[in-house]
Order: sequence, then structure tokens, then C-alpha cells
Amino acid sequence: MDRFNAYRIMWVLVFFDLPTETRQERKVYADFRKRLLQDGFMMFQFSIYLRHCPSKENADVHIHRVKSQLPKYGHIGILEITDKQFGNMEIFFGKQPQEIPQIGQQLELF
Repeated sequence: MDRFNAYRIMWVLVFFDLPTETRQERKVYADFRKRLLQDGFMMFQFSIYLRHCPSKENADVHIHRVKSQLPKYGHIGILEITDKQFGNMEIFFGKQPQEIPQIGQQLELF
């Protein structure tokens, strides 16, 4: 079986809407966002972050990590999709089509 196929490689998307009315709420928002970035997520749109994972097992590790750092308030969604599904997404900037980010194959060493 090919270790790098479009059905085995996963993408994890985190969607969040956190309150930012007070200074403390803004700090919680910034800390949550910073932890996502430290875990290898990149911003796709405001409050939508995504991470490429070489396998379902690796995606599960990152999902568990996000869940362990959920803020007390706000709405957070976590979506896991295959690389094949991600590749079917159409992205536009205005009316201009944009390229889907290409992530190189990551080699795993044991």
C-alpha cells in the first residue's frame, strides 16, 4: 500500500469564534491562536486554521491537542478531511481562482 495517498493524508481544520469584548477575552483568543500556530496550524482565513497531517493517526494527535486547549467560552469546530477532499476545494480571491496550497510529502523516520 502506498503510504502517501490522497485518502490516507489528512487535513485538520479548526474553526473558532471566541469572545473579544474584554482584555481578558482578547488574551484568551490570542493564546488559543498562538497555540494553534505553535502546533503547526496555519491561518486559512480569519478564525479558520488548518494543518496538514501525513496520516489519520497523526491527525488524531493534533485534534486531541486542540481539544485539550479549548477555551472556556466561544464556539470551536474541528473538521478532519482527506487530502483528496481538500484537493477538491475551489478557492477564490474575489472572482480570481487561487491555487490550493501544495504541501510536499513528509517522510517519516522510525
